[in-house]
Amino acid sequence: MTRFGYLVPEFPGQTHAFFWRELKALMDLGQHPEPVSTRRPRQTGITPPWAQDGLPETKFLMPPSPKSVSGSAKSALPGLHHLAPLAEASGLRRQSNPKAMARDVLRTAGLFWAGAELAHHAHTRGWSHIHVHSCADSAQVALFAHLLTGIPYSLTLHGPLSDYGPNQQQKWRNAKFSIVITEKLLNETRKQLDGFMPANVEVAPMGVELAAFTRAAPYIPWQGTGPARIFSCGRLNPSKGHIELLSALRSVVDTGVEAVLTIAGEDDHGGKGYRAAVERAVTERGLTPRVTLLGAVPESRIKAELENAHLFALASHEEPLGVAIMEAMAMQVPIVATSAGGVPDLVASGHTGTLVEPGNSNQLTAAILNTLHSPSQATAMGQRARLRLEESYDVRASARALAALI
Repeated sequence: MTRFGYLVPEFPGQTHAFFWRELKALMDLGQHPEPVSTRRPRQTGITPPWAQDGLPETKFLMPPSPKSVSGSAKSALPGLHHLAPLAEASGLRRQSNPKAMARDVLRTAGLFWAGAELAHHAHTRGWSHIHVHSCADSAQVALFAHLLTGIPYSLTLHGPLSDYGPNQQQKWRNAKFSIVITEKLLNETRKQLDGFMPANVEVAPMGVELAAFTRAAPYIPWQGTGPARIFSCGRLNPSKGHIELLSALRSVVDTGVEAVLTIAGEDDHGGKGYRAAVERAVTERGLTPRVTLLGAVPESRIKAELENAHLFALASHEEPLGVAIMEAMAMQVPIVATSAGGVPDLVASGHTGTLVEPGNSNQLTAAILNTLHSPSQATAMGQRARLRLEESYDVRASARALAALI
C-alpha cells in the first residue's frame, strides 16, 4: 500500500465526479490516496453517496489552520537558505509596472506558503508522493513543496497548456512523471515543452465507472411521436455552447418535432453568474416550456436522466475529452457533440456518435434531427459507444496507470 497526496484544486467541485471515481478505484487497488486541495470550492459540488463516508477527509491548504502554522513555518525555513533555486522555480519576472509586480510577488508568496503547508502535511501524513490533477497554481504549490523537502510530485494535464498559466517549464521539469489524457494533447505539449518534459510521460484517458453507469432497461429511440427528450450535462459556462444548443433546439422544434431539453449543471457562482444568460436565451427563443435547468445534481439524477433520454447533446467550444459524453456513451444514449478538443479521440463520428463543428448551430440542428429520425442507427451507435468505453475508458484503467507510475 502506498500513501500519497492527491491534489485537486478547489475540490470537490461540481465537475469533479471523475476524481471521486478515480480515488475509489485507487483504493480498490489497495492504494491509499489522501485528497488535498488548495481551498474550499466556491461552488460546492454534488458528491456520490459512497464518497461521503468512503474517503479520507479532504485537507485544505488555504487558509492555513492555526495549528499548522508553526509546522508550515518549519517546512519553509530551510528553503530560505536556497533562495536562488526558489526564485528560479517561482516564475517571477521583473515588470515595469510596480503595482503589477507587487501583485505577482504577493501571489507567489501565497503559493509558497501553500507549498510549505503542503510539505508539512505530507510529512505529518507520511506521504511518499503527491499527484496533482492540474498544471496551474496547484502544480506550483507542489513544486514549492518539492523544493522545500524533496517530496516527489507528478502532474496530470487535462487540457491545453495555455489554460494553466505561466511557468510550465519549471513545473514539468521538476515533476517525477506526467500523465496526459489524450495522444493529441501529448503531441501538442511535447512541441511546447521540448527539453523540459520529465523522462516518464504516459497517456491515460479519464474514464467512467462502468458498473455504475449501466442501463436498468434497454434504450428505446424516439418513435416519431410525443416528446423527443434531449439531455445535456455541463457547467453553465460560455465554453459549453449552451446558446448554440438552444438555437438548435428552436430550429428542431420549428420542423415539427416536439423536442424538450434538460440541462444538468450550474455556473461557477452558484446560479448567480452565467445562468442568467442561459435563462435569457431560453426566453428569447420562446423555449421556456421546453427547457429545464436542473442546476448541480447528484450522479444518481444524471443517470436517471440518461436512462430516460432519446439523445445526448453537448455543444462545447472546447472540451479536453468529456466525462459527461462518456457517461452518455456508457448508458448507450446516442451522442451529438462538437469536435472540440479531444472529443474526436473519444467519439468516432458516424460510428459511436455524431460530431459537428463547434459554434455551428445549423450543423447541430441537422445532426439532432438525423439522429432522432434514424432510430435503428441511433440504437446501434449507442451500443457501439458502450463497447468503445469498455475497451479504453474504464476509470480503473487510469487508476492502474497512476498506481503503477507512483
